[in-house]
Amino acid sequence: MSYSDINGGLGFLDRSSLIEAELEALYLVGKVLSKSLNLHETLNAVLEVLNDQTGMERGMVALLDQQRGKMAVQVVHGLDSEVTDEISYQPGEGIVGAMLENGESIIIERIDREPEFLDRLGYYDQTLPFIAEPIIIGHLDPVGVIAAQPAASRLMFLHERSRFLKMVANLIAQSVRLSWEVEHEKQALTSERDQLRQAVQVNYGFDNIVGHTDIMRRVFEQVQQVSKWNTTVLIRGESGTGKELIANAIHYNSPRASDPFIKLNCAALPDNLLESELFGHEKGAFTGAVNQRKGRFEQADGGTIFLDEIGEISGTFQAKLLRVLQEGEFERVGGTRTMQVDVRVVAATNKNLEQEVEEGGFREDLYYRLNVMPINLPSLRERAEDIPDLARFLIDKIARKQGRKLEMTDSAIRVLMRYGWPGNVRELENCLERAAVMCSDGTIDPQVISMTGIEERLHTQGMQSVTKKRPAANFDDPELDERERVIAALEQSGWVQAKAARMLNMTPRQIAYRIQTLNINVQKY
Repeated sequence: MSYSDINGGLGFLDRSSLIEAELEALYLVGKVLSKSLNLHETLNAVLEVLNDQTGMERGMVALLDQQRGKMAVQVVHGLDSEVTDEISYQPGEGIVGAMLENGESIIIERIDREPEFLDRLGYYDQTLPFIAEPIIIGHLDPVGVIAAQPAASRLMFLHERSRFLKMVANLIAQSVRLSWEVEHEKQALTSERDQLRQAVQVNYGFDNIVGHTDIMRRVFEQVQQVSKWNTTVLIRGESGTGKELIANAIHYNSPRASDPFIKLNCAALPDNLLESELFGHEKGAFTGAVNQRKGRFEQADGGTIFLDEIGEISGTFQAKLLRVLQEGEFERVGGTRTMQVDVRVVAATNKNLEQEVEEGGFREDLYYRLNVMPINLPSLRERAEDIPDLARFLIDKIARKQGRKLEMTDSAIRVLMRYGWPGNVRELENCLERAAVMCSDGTIDPQVISMTGIEERLHTQGMQSVTKKRPAANFDDPELDERERVIAALEQSGWVQAKAARMLNMTPRQIAYRIQTLNINVQKY
């Protein structure tokens, strides 16, 4: 007699035909469980096998809700999840709840004769048997239940059916264990990712951009405004002014903050490597390309890419970059398939791009694509009033890195304000870190600052200024900034502060404060 004859008849004729059917079903259940980690999907498929191959109808699987400590129905063969989602059992509650407590098998010959059977699903045939087996992982307590009713034509061998269901429960237990482990790892990774994102957002928030001068307040306003949109941004300023910090602030305060933020220094690579780095390459595209590789634009899809030193790229590569900015598409090196990406571009340069365009070194069309929203960062000498706050902020940062308490005296800050800082904030941080290393008691005073070599640089700066003859300037020229106006008034007054104060409608105390905060070295003039 063939298997199809057995399975298609009114019932199993003997134990051998039952065993044959169950072995075939176990094979199919194993295949189903190995296909996917989607537990809901695989459990549904298992119940389908039990129904079709062994006549175990109205199959149900309930699993332990680890957070709430109760058994929640996961899948029921023949019922939609909308019907089963809210069905659950507390420990000791009904047949299913009892199994959660004692972990024992259940065989009920007729449901209508068992008062403990709750039938919350309203789905079972009250005149048929009910078989349930606990799902146990290792030697632990039950983590679930699998149950079913033999078809009316297959009511014999209930104990054998129970043993078969136990085998299925054991197979399911391994899938449940694996699924839970994957879920726990996923939750741990998600939690870690969220914590890292929060930390990054704190590190690159607006509170970490120090400055209270008018020119810096305008920069803050621009950054806050442009962060809301997907506009291309061009950050301009001298080396060391904090262009990358501004780029971080734009991304991590934008709607794309949870998506990738990819950075690349365009000056660090030659053209051929830059193209591969940005656009990726196909396997075999060039010597050493042993695998396909995604470029930075693909990695940044949905997020932001920061292209530092954008003014250093060659004319050939400028044309390729222009296409990505205009169309959002490119081909990997050695590939023919066009890739589409959704990437916000933030670029930075310390070059005069307008002059580069005039001289033919930079494409005019690329310049306009990049310069949609320009943000100009002032040099440190243009915002000397920020030096005290910057110095204290950097000292706190260095103290955290070194794991000790550091403080800086006001006299040390006054020494810092006398210097022009051609390397801007980067040079200031370098100087303070050197000073922190050289101070043994945690107090940075003028003597410690002088050990960093700043006195020699101040002397050189003074000598250079003597050789430069300053052209006369009209102190009430509206084109001059405040520092230039103060210097012009001092020059016209012969550097008599009281006379210069009257010219500027200030008190002597006010002009003395301006001379100090605007880093005007009276002696060098």
